Amino acid sequence: MPQISKKAVDIPASPIRKLTPYANNAKKAGRKVYHLNIGQPDIETPQVVTDAIKGFDHKVLEYSPSEGFESYRSKLAGYYKSKNIPVNPEDIITTVGGSEALVFGFMTTCNPGDEIIIPEPFYANYNGFATFAGITVVPVTAKIENGFALPSVDEFEKKITSKTKAILICNPGNPTGYLYTKSELEQLKEVVLKHDLFLFADEVYREFCYEDTQPYSVLNLSGLENHAILIDSVSKRYSMCGARIGALISKNKEVISSALKFAQARLSPPTIEQIAAEAALNTPLSYFDDVKKEYVTRRDILVDGLNNIPGVFCPKPSGAFYAVAKFPIDDADKFCQWLLEEFSYDNQTVMMAPATGFYATPDTGNNQVRLAYVLNQESLKNAVKCLDEALKIYPGRVD
Repeated sequence: MPQISKKAVDIPASPIRKLTPYANNAKKAGRKVYHLNIGQPDIETPQVVTDAIKGFDHKVLEYSPSEGFESYRSKLAGYYKSKNIPVNPEDIITTVGGSEALVFGFMTTCNPGDEIIIPEPFYANYNGFATFAGITVVPVTAKIENGFALPSVDEFEKKITSKTKAILICNPGNPTGYLYTKSELEQLKEVVLKHDLFLFADEVYREFCYEDTQPYSVLNLSGLENHAILIDSVSKRYSMCGARIGALISKNKEVISSALKFAQARLSPPTIEQIAAEAALNTPLSYFDDVKKEYVTRRDILVDGLNNIPGVFCPKPSGAFYAVAKFPIDDADKFCQWLLEEFSYDNQTVMMAPATGFYATPDTGNNQVRLAYVLNQESLKNAVKCLDEALKIYPGRVD
């Protein structure tokens, strides 16, 4: 029998989706499952988006240009300029989601065997994208005790070797919801310039920053024009995850021209979805005001509710719509599976993502879980109650 590739063996299963069979069995058994495992918002997609899809009247569904429609990239550049981010259409390649943007970025900047440093816990699929490119993820561990603030410059310096090619951050962060400050980004800038590295920034949650916090883009860091690569997506901003439209953005012309060759190899990003994404840029600002207000309420229901459960600690996120919580349990993977296989409260249970899958350092995050507060307020209250009751009887509880 022929053997599959080493990459196929090495690529990790998603901690976000790997427990799906257990959730499906729980549903078949008649239990209500609250999905806090995945960042799929229940917020309605803006009407301008659905209207654009319904109004599609082209006689032929053609390829788009490999870099994406110029009209969309021009309008997208206008969006960034409205955020005081200096971007031109020629700095943008439209991609199939932010995922493809990262893959293109890795393939463009790194050789097989190179290393990329990422603060952990990080979005689990970064591991998969690195496997695609044949590069190694080197983690720098952030601590739950200080809300997952950026580790010190010294911690980054310790990890840098002759193979280090880039640093990747997510801001605001998935899975932690932490928002890096301008000061923290300036510290990273100094490391990047000192060692002549690329700095990738996944900024897909830019619109979701709470209280008085404001996002600061890596493209606003002076002196990083040839180092900074921005990753973006319409998925979460406009609650259109299924559209799969992202962007790779850089002022480095060699990065863009080289990434375009990868874009040409996959032909083009999807046509109808680009039309929808262009229409999304007409979304009124009131949409985001309402959405942010809703997410703040949801965050407070979930995080305050968790912190009221004896033995649970959950830092309050400043952005995105995720939180990482520490539970009084022996093993997060076992606990999350037990919730779906064996636990029920009023015929309800909860699906979460074990945080172990968001760490690259072995045996880290064993008592942590990621939760996405993307459900309605009543569902979140019910989910918190389920977790409170579950922890009272979980056989692997550790006090």
